[in-house]
Amino acid sequence: MAVLTLNRQKLQENYRFLKDLFEQKQVSWGVVSKLLCGHKRFLQELIDLGIDEIHDSRISNLAMVKRLKRDIQTVYIKPVAKKNVAQMVEFADVSLNSELETIRLISEEAGKQEKLHKVIIMVETGDLREGVMGQDLVEFYARVFELPNIEVIGLGTNLNCLNGVMPSTDKLIQLSLYKQIIELKFGKSIPWVSAGTSVTIPLMLSHQLPAGVNHFRVGETLYFGVDLVEEKVIDGMHGDVFELQAQIIELQEKPLVPIGNLAANPQGQVVEIEEGNLGKSSFRAILDLGILDIDPKYLEPEDEEIEVLGASSDMMILNLNKNPQQLKVGDSIKFKLKYLGVLGLMNSRYIEKAVI
Repeated sequence: MAVLTLNRQKLQENYRFLKDLFEQKQVSWGVVSKLLCGHKRFLQELIDLGIDEIHDSRISNLAMVKRLKRDIQTVYIKPVAKKNVAQMVEFADVSLNSELETIRLISEEAGKQEKLHKVIIMVETGDLREGVMGQDLVEFYARVFELPNIEVIGLGTNLNCLNGVMPSTDKLIQLSLYKQIIELKFGKSIPWVSAGTSVTIPLMLSHQLPAGVNHFRVGETLYFGVDLVEEKVIDGMHGDVFELQAQIIELQEKPLVPIGNLAANPQGQVVEIEEGNLGKSSFRAILDLGILDIDPKYLEPEDEEIEVLGASSDMMILNLNKNPQQLKVGDSIKFKLKYLGVLGLMNSRYIEKAVI
């Protein structure tokens, strides 16, 4: 079985880097845990960092967080489906919302559960995912303001999640102005301007974050140490908190070019023949994982001489060229991973998970 490992020390060092950064800027933040898919051991590693706020897009994951640490603040980070409102109110202390009718249902359910539910109203700033349009925001807030058992603790936005619209100082200043307008009109304090996710951190690093922005929701940069604008690891952080090790189950020298009449494979792909490879061979290794677990484009062999050729549902094929490392059946190949690669592996029950 292939193994996905989480390196505890590297995770801790990434966390301390971000904690220091946010403290210097006097910005609150929560850790997004959705990458971990509710895995109990990995969630415990997060909690052991000392965090006091966890965000997730799955109610079952937040339920696991509450079982591990009841007093941690949990945040549900997408509009909740109507049928799931009761569960969401039970396990999430805060939720991100952009639909008035949904907030009404949350208000009713919070009353039944004798709770005060906190809400961040999401504002559309251009990426065209969730969010209330700016021109409708004051009226929207006025209606939410009247609802019992609801406390609006912030205005938020999401950028770069759908259409790739990047955060900018101007967009975040606009979000801060909306907050000021509402506070003046209603005489009510809104504590947070929740500016976004890991993609907004580079604005902070380059001292371009507007003063009014005081809350972040961070996942990818914690786990991968990445500057999502420059697409590189931030100095002082680790990009390899997660690593995949997969075992070789076959290793033989074979032709580089398939033999026979070619048609589309099960993924709908037709292999293109490179004439220069006719008559040539190389050592090919088969690993014990496949597309069911991860899309090959989201992993990269640590050994740069190894090439990922493709995968079927549960086997992956590598080109070892002349196999200079003298690898054999039973040996493991190590891979660097991208965010969506780890997400696929975490969601696969066929992949072992371990902390090192």
